[in-house]
Amino acid sequence: MTLHNLIPESKLPQLGTTIFTQMSALAQQHNAINLSQGFPDFDGPGYLQERLAFHVSQGANQYAPMTGALPLREAIAEKTAELYGHHPDVNSDITVTAGASEALYAAITALVRPGDEVICFDPSYDSYAPAIKLAGGVLKTLTLQPPAFQVDWREFSALLSEKTRLVILNTPHNPSATVWQRSDYDALWQAIANQETYVLSDEVYEHICFDERGHASVLAHEALRARAIAVSSFGKTFHMTGWKVGYCVAPAALSAEIRKVHQYITFSVNTPAQLAIADMLRQHPEHYRELPAFYRAKRDRLIQGLAGSRFKVLPCEGTYFLLADYSAISDLDDVSFCQWLTKEAGVAAIPLSVFCAGPFPHKLIRLCFAKQEATLDAAAERLCQL
Repeated sequence: MTLHNLIPESKLPQLGTTIFTQMSALAQQHNAINLSQGFPDFDGPGYLQERLAFHVSQGANQYAPMTGALPLREAIAEKTAELYGHHPDVNSDITVTAGASEALYAAITALVRPGDEVICFDPSYDSYAPAIKLAGGVLKTLTLQPPAFQVDWREFSALLSEKTRLVILNTPHNPSATVWQRSDYDALWQAIANQETYVLSDEVYEHICFDERGHASVLAHEALRARAIAVSSFGKTFHMTGWKVGYCVAPAALSAEIRKVHQYITFSVNTPAQLAIADMLRQHPEHYRELPAFYRAKRDRLIQGLAGSRFKVLPCEGTYFLLADYSAISDLDDVSFCQWLTKEAGVAAIPLSVFCAGPFPHKLIRLCFAKQEATLDAAAERLCQL
């Protein structure tokens, strides 16, 4: 046996390059309009950029506190109280992270022990399952069926066991563009109230909710929030995905465990960006208040543009994604169809099956409408030619 060129046994042997990276690369290769990866093709607020430059010029370039810069944690607490009627403790309940992905990973790592079961609702965001596996957890999935993608609470209760450690939910939901109602949280609480089960609520699209009643957060549910972690993303809120600043809100005991992981992954998030975001939240709260209307206009523009196509557009209640059924166009599976669509039609999309642990036979693709109007119009024109 030789010890040269050792290749480690992979802890995640099934994983390769993400579909988002693959489709963006394919879009670039074929000069296609990229409606696949979820990022805006426009810039964030000028005031936010100015405040970043200001704080850099003022010397705020060293480590921030591990838990997050105090002005930002204070602004988060104020926003949470305004929106959800819950004022988290600035020192013990709020942790600023390097994007929402880090918050999700830190929470899963902190809570899930080898052999613990974790329930996810499929389709689900692709970062959950690998983190569960790395923590030694066992993934249990409940498949949501289109077009409503609603939870069957009897089926959910049947999945519960004494080993159920964590339930991961996502609302507004990527990729289905559906939202939870307050009644869903009530049903979840009734199911797990007598179990030692925690809740991880991925709410990165909290400000892109088109429901007239507004976003239903786990933080607004008094019973659930005592054992829940809510995760959000400033990249989504301020169109600055490359800044990678997110946060989580959780009771002190849960936050303490999350911080033990966070301090050895990232330790702290870049200081000037935190301070700039704190200024933005305080000086321009109208930005996140007006975000539903901003994205509703883009959603409606793309829907109108596709009205003359053979795609069947599904309802969109939140996020900046739209689902489209292509069964009238092709018999290809969704992965093959997205590859064909990019190469032949010049529009890149994401297949829904990649968000599922098990089979997902529906012919659905996800389109991102966080784009300039000209981009949406050009994409719709190409799709209408199919």
